[in-house]
This record gives sequence, structure tokens and C-alpha cells, in this order.
Amino acid sequence: MANAIFRIPKAVNEPILNYAPGSPERKELQDALAAMRAEQVDVPMYIGSEEVRTNDLKKLSPPHDHQHVLGHYHAGDKSHVEKAINAALDAKDAWAALTWEQRAAIFLKAADLLAGPYRAKINAATMLGQSKNVFQAEIDAACEMIDFLRFNVQYMYEIYQQQPESSPGVWNRVEQRPLEGFVFALTPFNFTAISGNLPTSVAMMGNTVVWKPSNTQIYSANVLMEVFKKAGVPDGVINLIYVSGPVAGDVIFKHPDFAGIHFTGSTEVFRSIWGEIGKNIANYKAYPRIVGETGGKDFIMAHPSADVDALVTALSRGAFEFQGQKCSAASRTYIPKSMWPEVKEKLTTDMKSMKMGGTEDFTNFINAVIDEKAFDKITSYIDGVKSSGDAEIIAGGNYDKSKGYFIEPTVVLASDPRYITMCEEIFGPVLTVYTYEDDKFEETLALVDQTGMYALTGSIISQDRYAVDVATKKLTNAAGNFYVNDKCTGAVVGQQPFGGSRGSGTNDKAGSMINLLRWVSPRTIKEVFVPAVDYRYPFLEADK
Repeated sequence: MANAIFRIPKAVNEPILNYAPGSPERKELQDALAAMRAEQVDVPMYIGSEEVRTNDLKKLSPPHDHQHVLGHYHAGDKSHVEKAINAALDAKDAWAALTWEQRAAIFLKAADLLAGPYRAKINAATMLGQSKNVFQAEIDAACEMIDFLRFNVQYMYEIYQQQPESSPGVWNRVEQRPLEGFVFALTPFNFTAISGNLPTSVAMMGNTVVWKPSNTQIYSANVLMEVFKKAGVPDGVINLIYVSGPVAGDVIFKHPDFAGIHFTGSTEVFRSIWGEIGKNIANYKAYPRIVGETGGKDFIMAHPSADVDALVTALSRGAFEFQGQKCSAASRTYIPKSMWPEVKEKLTTDMKSMKMGGTEDFTNFINAVIDEKAFDKITSYIDGVKSSGDAEIIAGGNYDKSKGYFIEPTVVLASDPRYITMCEEIFGPVLTVYTYEDDKFEETLALVDQTGMYALTGSIISQDRYAVDVATKKLTNAAGNFYVNDKCTGAVVGQQPFGGSRGSGTNDKAGSMINLLRWVSPRTIKEVFVPAVDYRYPFLEADK
């Protein structure tokens, strides 16, 4: 019987490989891309110990080459949701009883598998399935996923170490129990790491999970599941199903053992889920944990003292990396009128140098948006600008979906600070600029704070420290992740825990201990060594 108090390896952020020409990682990834493009995979659901194939096959294709077939996945129905719930509940007792260091070892092994033998495969899957360029895939599917696994193990360890004070003759203890029931992980297309983190952070704390990824992320989710199984995640702990959201919700949100949801997606869907849970609240054994990161209308605010080159780089990267399909992407910017001509010139010069095409060509900075539905939504905003009297396109504005879902990086100049593209989440490569009078900095900060319902990310670009201080204070509630002299994207696990409030979510900060605390239910235990044997207290004695 082990009785040691174990110490885990200290978590450090995974180094980012550069994939320079001639580097071994570049060659390995190019080989993986070629091999994976050349075969068609058959992707089952994973329920308990079974690989479930329904023969209701749905095509998997690269967004930048939508006629090419990477494989097919087997779509499920209501019966598979029920089966996955049962598998999660059947696995729960044994998984919850497993000692914490055994769970830690599984997920640390998964991190090392991704850092080593699976690095090229998970990056290639993300590049092909989600149209991310090599750098975006590396920082997401490899590094961030590895960081989530390693840092979450460290946070788990730290949580279990937290214990209360004890008075003389008493030993007080706290144990962190898994939630009672199963947890539903509903994950997005845009980050492979988020898709992997939502079920694993929950499972790490002793819970069992039903995981439904976005249909447009199934190709890389299948690779993640391969890694989890190879790392030793037991059958039934993470169950991966491919059904529609309404079908899953109709079963899950009515089940008495539903214990919580870990969600990343749209604000509208999350609000709908919250309402559905509320309607069924009396049916559950316990109040479910509701954790969600949703939309954003993220900003870059420029002060008249801003370094123009730093501002332009923040805009180019923040708005257009991964085609603007980040919850944190810079979507609106406020620029002093005196500075705008120079910013405009340098930004459009940057944009002219951005190559667009498939991810297999490493020189392409811009790739395709995720699918036709997204393409049509984004281009409808661009077309609206073209016919508007309140805004104009300064750069870009062209698009083509004949081979892939390609949209040029587009800059819109709005004369109305509440023009639709300044307020609504577009989730594509569209940046809207509003120029303000140089002496109206603080009034414009109020405008930034009051525009739209979101509060996810934002940044201030300024060389004036007083202005930085003013912006930081006036925008306290405007962003859960706030950046000074940087783009508003690129949060790193363990360094900038990620999440926002208002319409952007519950701000439970993925990549921090805060998030893991949502997936446990503490029990305090008080033990008295020499218990009282008489109910009478001294104050009851009569005066003498």
C-alpha cells in the first residue's frame, strides 16, 4: 500500500518549435501532412469500451480544399447519447476511487505523447481539418494542449494540498470529491486545445464525461482520443459522440444525473443551454455546474502616444491570424485621427504581403474559414458594408469559395461607432476602425466599454503611462483578459488564464486553478480526538 506524499514534476510551458526550412520538425510535419492527405480515415464514436460505427457517414474535408476527402465520421443519434451517459455513469465509481497520482500519471503521459510521437500528427490534423497554418497549429494543438495537461495536473495537486486550520484536540480535513453524476463537454472548432481541455480538466478531477465536439473539429478530436486512450484513460471516462446539439441537449439536460457542462461556443447557444437547465433544475440530484466561455467583440484601443509600428503589428496579427476565428481576435479598433493616415498606410502594406492559400504551403499566412455557413455569414457583413453609407472598405473585401472558403483580410472604416460591424461578433477576418478626435481619449474609452454585450479581451497601445493607467481603470469590466502594448490574442496557460464576463461567459479562467475548482465538491471532515462526555458547559454552573 503506497503511503508516500508524492511530488509531481513542475509544470513549464512547452517550447514552441519554429519549423524553419531545413529543420527536422518541418520535415516531419510535411511528411505527416502528405500521409494524412493521402488516406481516408474512418472515425467511430468512442462509447465505453466500444468503437461505435453507425454507417451514417459524414464527410471530413479541409476548409481550404473542400472537394478533397480526409475521411468520414459515423454520426450518432439519441440512443448513442443515452449509451454514452450510461457508460460514463458505469465508469464513475472506479475512476473516482482511483488515487489522484494515477490520474495525474495518465494525463502527464498524454502531454508527453503530444510533445513527442504525436506532435506532427495532431498539428497536421489541425492544419488539414481546421485550416490553421503551421504556427497557429503548433501554438494550439501541440503547445497549448500540452500546457493544459501539465498545468492542470499541477493545479490539481495544489488543490488537494489546501487544508483548513485545526484547533487543539481537533483535526480538520477537506477532501475534494468529484461531482455527483456525469459532466457534458461541448467543444468548439477553433482550438484543438480547448476541445481537448474541456473534457480532460473535468476528468482529471475524478469525473466522467460525455464529449461532443464541433463537427468541423472531429478530424483532430479523433487524434486526441487516440492519444488519451494510449495514455491510459480508462473506458467510459471520456466518451466521444457525434450528434447534433439539440439531440444531445434533449437527452442530457433532462437526465437526473447531469452534474455540469463545460462549454465553449456562441453566446446564443450558451444562453439557450442555461435556460434549458433552469427549466429542468428540479429534476437533478444536485445543482449543475455551468461553466462557459462564449463570444467576444474584442478591441484594440490606441492612444495618441502609441508606437505606430507596434499598433499595426497588433492589428495585423490580432485581427487576421487564423482568419479572425478566435474568440479573442481583434475585431474593432479605436485610433486617433492624427495617427490614422500612417496606420492605414502601414496596415494596408502589411495586408498586401499576406499570402492566402492552403495550409500545406507554409508560406501562407491566411487560410480558409471553417465552412460554408461561416463563409456566408462573414461575407454578408462585407456585402453590407459595400452598400452602406456609414462605413467603407479600406482594404480587402474579396472572397471566393470555389475551391476553399477563402475571404481576404478586410478592414472597414466606420463613421458611426455603433455601426453593426463595430458591435456584432463576426468571427472572421474583418477589422472595423473608428477614428476619434485626439483630445477625446477618455470619452472614447467610455464608448469602448459601452459598445456591445461582450467583455472577453482588449488592449491598450500607448507609450504614455498615465494613459495606460486611465485605460486600465476605465475598462475594468470591458475585458477579462487585458493587454498593454500587445495584441489582444495569445493567452498562455499558467501565464494569462483565459475568460471573460458579461456576454462572454462565466469567466472561470481556463488554464488556472479556478477552473478545476468548478469540477469538485468539497467535503470537510472534523475529527475530535478526546470527545466531550458531558453536555453541560461551565456557564451552566451556579454562582458560589
